[in-house]
Amino acid sequence: MIDLYTWVTPNGRKISIALEELGLPYNSIEIDIGKGKQFEEDFLKISPNGKIPAIIDHDESISLMESGAILIYLAEKTGQLMPQSGSAKWKTIEWLMMQMGGVGPMLGQTHHFVFYNEGKAPYAEERYLKENARIYGVLDKQLEDKEYLAGNYSIADIATWPWISRYPRQRMDLHEYPNLLRWYLGIASRPAVQRGYNVPKKVEDIPIPD
Repeated sequence: MIDLYTWVTPNGRKISIALEELGLPYNSIEIDIGKGKQFEEDFLKISPNGKIPAIIDHDESISLMESGAILIYLAEKTGQLMPQSGSAKWKTIEWLMMQMGGVGPMLGQTHHFVFYNEGKAPYAEERYLKENARIYGVLDKQLEDKEYLAGNYSIADIATWPWISRYPRQRMDLHEYPNLLRWYLGIASRPAVQRGYNVPKKVEDIPIPD
């Protein structure tokens, strides 16, 4: 059994979606970051950086923080959602790192400056909205001749998709990025994604462009 410490954010949803896709038994534990639960002493013992998600895999007696590390761990544990060797493995890790270093941090700044604090920092709003468009363009180009980011459905897609699911907060029109839109809708239709999106609780339907 795996304990998943999580909340209804893109980073949290990465892991619940992966666990659902892999069919691994898990117990979700709410860490309400709006109430500061991520800074409580018991959670900091598991996630010293005070961030969700985190897991404890009781079968292996291991705890992990950082969503990218958790995704790699789960893929290697099961032999699924990431090739085990060769260039295909590294392409998957490459696009996972693109999410960790680019997609998440930049779109997250848009959430902060544009969605939650509109009008307080016009320069930051302009900067991150432009970076949104650039990142969406990179993803759209990558998907021009591929069904998924690294070729086959993988942890790279699972890491990236929850961030794109917040396109309304990012003021992005997915119709302007047809390859990304096709990819987004295909993943949104997966039953495991639909289940994982509602962990630890349902707060909204998956956004679907008109």
